[in-house]
Amino acid sequence: MKISTRLKLAQIICIALLAIMAVVFARTTQQMRHEIAKAEITGDVLRGAAALRYLSLEYVQHHQTRTKAQWLQRHQSLQTMIASDGGYDDEDEQMLLRDVRERQQSLLGLFNELQGLQAEFARTPERRTILLELEARLSGLMMNRAQAMMSDAEDLARISRSKMLSAQSDLVTVGAVLGVLVLLVVIGAMGLTIRSVSKPLARLQQATKVIGTGSLDVLLDARADDEIGNLARSFDGMVERLRQTTVSRDELIHANVALQTEVAERQAAERKVVAQLARMSLLHQITRSIGERQDLPSIFQVVVRCLEDQLPIDFGAICLYQGDELVVSCVGMQSYQLSEAMAMGEAARIEIDENGLSRCVRGHLVYEPDIREVDFPFPKRLAKVGMSSMVLAPLLAESTVFGVLIVARAEVNAFSSTDCEFLRQLSEHVALAANQARLYGALQQAYDDLHQSQVQVTKQERLRALGQMASGIAHDINNAISPIGLYAESLLETERGLSENGRACLQVIERAIDDVASTVARMREFYRQREPQLTHSTVNVNLMMQHVVDLTRARWSDMPQQRGIVIEMRQELGVELPAILGVEGEIREALTNLIFNAVDALPEGGAVTLRTRHVEQLEDGSGPYVLVEVADSGTGMDEATQRRCLEPFFTTKGERGTGLGLATVYGMIERHSASIAIESRLNHGTAVKMYFPVAPSTAAGSAPAQVQGPGPGLRILVVDDDPTVLASLENILSLDGHHVTKADGGQAGIDQFCAAEQAGNPFAVVITDLGMPYVDGRKVAETVKRLAPATPVVLLTGWGQRLIPDSGEAPVNVDQVLSKPPKMRELRLALAKCAEQLAAQA
Repeated sequence: MKISTRLKLAQIICIALLAIMAVVFARTTQQMRHEIAKAEITGDVLRGAAALRYLSLEYVQHHQTRTKAQWLQRHQSLQTMIASDGGYDDEDEQMLLRDVRERQQSLLGLFNELQGLQAEFARTPERRTILLELEARLSGLMMNRAQAMMSDAEDLARISRSKMLSAQSDLVTVGAVLGVLVLLVVIGAMGLTIRSVSKPLARLQQATKVIGTGSLDVLLDARADDEIGNLARSFDGMVERLRQTTVSRDELIHANVALQTEVAERQAAERKVVAQLARMSLLHQITRSIGERQDLPSIFQVVVRCLEDQLPIDFGAICLYQGDELVVSCVGMQSYQLSEAMAMGEAARIEIDENGLSRCVRGHLVYEPDIREVDFPFPKRLAKVGMSSMVLAPLLAESTVFGVLIVARAEVNAFSSTDCEFLRQLSEHVALAANQARLYGALQQAYDDLHQSQVQVTKQERLRALGQMASGIAHDINNAISPIGLYAESLLETERGLSENGRACLQVIERAIDDVASTVARMREFYRQREPQLTHSTVNVNLMMQHVVDLTRARWSDMPQQRGIVIEMRQELGVELPAILGVEGEIREALTNLIFNAVDALPEGGAVTLRTRHVEQLEDGSGPYVLVEVADSGTGMDEATQRRCLEPFFTTKGERGTGLGLATVYGMIERHSASIAIESRLNHGTAVKMYFPVAPSTAAGSAPAQVQGPGPGLRILVVDDDPTVLASLENILSLDGHHVTKADGGQAGIDQFCAAEQAGNPFAVVITDLGMPYVDGRKVAETVKRLAPATPVVLLTGWGQRLIPDSGEAPVNVDQVLSKPPKMRELRLALAKCAEQLAAQA
């Protein structure tokens, strides 16, 4: 029989015995539970009988109604408990249960008689003695009946306990018997297995040891028909086949040695291939990383960091070849401390010695397996910090070495030929990437320069267009505002009875005319450098601020109120503010533009704040300055708008804007050697801060120029094609005592001058406009000088000091040039100079 079959049979027998044991245990347990239940009922009956006995005695002594009710309640519960069989299946138990029932009924009858005796006491008190005797006998009978019930209940409990003990004894006996049977079966199965398995296995082990020594002269010859016998027969067959196929032991040893040698060679080749693949992978990774970068520092940093992490190396750096020395360009993060110890931090310079460095800069890869034995400066520097071997790889671009890759390790002979070849290939890739980065940088710089040139050309063309447009309309604008300026100035000077309000209004008109003229004159200066035509004077900034507020009142107060919008104008002016040097008209115009921009940024109303303050010193150390600030609480600007807000023609107002406001302000700042700062955030307002240099004490304290009064009366010819200008000049000059003759146009002026010369009544001075149809001011001046060279000619022009827009020609045949709109003091000064010239000639 097979071993597995024997074991299975023993297993089945054990399972069967265990099942029998489980059934016996279950039945015995059920019987014990039944006996325990009967014992509980018996105990309840015993306690009930004892309670009836106690309550009967208490009732006999006290005759209380409460005791009677308790006795009846206890009797009823006891009757309920013994009404059924309660699981008492034994004949003795049933007989005792019937006795208990009978005694319980008898006890009830005696209790009822005892109650009737109490009623008899009430009816026949004369029989009290007899009744007491009778009561004593009844109570004695009740005690006896209750005691008998208790005895029966105790008998029932004793029978139940005996049966419970019997069941427990049976359970223990059956469990012991079955346990012994299971143990015998297990012991028998184990003994059979040991006898059938251990001895054959021992023989098999001994035979295996014999074969292990090289001898095949062994035979088990097993006859058992089980698994061990099959294994032994298979072993005998294997030994027989080995006898037929096995070579001699010496041949086997030689074959084994040859096989081990081949395995070692293949393992070495495999390790070499794996290392080569790792180096190729690292080279690919570094090449891809540096290919994504276009600047030398990041390329070098990637290379050195990858070598430190993955080659790895103990020290790594890249130097650039400059002149006759190397300059450290990049040091690895892990090599930083070593570089500090060797004084090879970034930007450090290394002299080229005669060993490794000189060979490397000539384009050769240098490998020193033990630098401690090399007597040259640079290897000694590495050896001092614990390095023992190094590799220097040249970085060549177009056959020229421009740098050196330096790597080192602390061990001797630490770099293999594979490592050196890898570093050589890496240096070629790094050199190629660095050369491409240099070319890219040069190309990027060229592109930036080209882009900047295009921007400048575009900007210049736009400014040139603005200047040409301004030049075209300057004459007409100046002609239109000339009479206004002359009449306003004349009224301020001659009309002594003007009210304060009227005089203030005329002063505002006068300043507005000056600002318009200055604006027209400066519009042409956007595309070329400004000619020094205006002299800077001291400016009271606080007073000018008040003028600007009055001048712009209609824009920030009256016009918004018509739309139901309130804009509050706040002034936070510094006390004892020093004066500045500048052109008041230009500064006032710039502030006007800034206030207009602030008002436009408050579509729903808000506050505009004007501030002035004395600033001793800025962050860059320059100073002192006068701060002039215009701030609003309006919509503000984003970063893109702030970058372009000073460009000409750039506007965020659509068709309402010209894009010249802030550009004009910037031009004024440049001409006054001041600086500007713009602080703005969306929905948080904008603040424009201008810093003007404080005027020198000599300039601040200089006396104002004296006002030129009317000179001696002269006979003057005024030539202009604008009748309004002619009329205003005639009136103003006539008020000064001059004799004025008007000529409507250039040809008419020449005719009248010629007629006066022929009549012997020549003109003392000729005032002519420049821009006139057919015959302009140049021809008039040329004719006057040809006929009367001593006659002074004053030229009026709307183009400022330039006679012809954008031509750059100087005045010809002209003694003085006045810009439109002319000022009375300028006219008087010019005529005074003419009078002096005539007097000198006379």
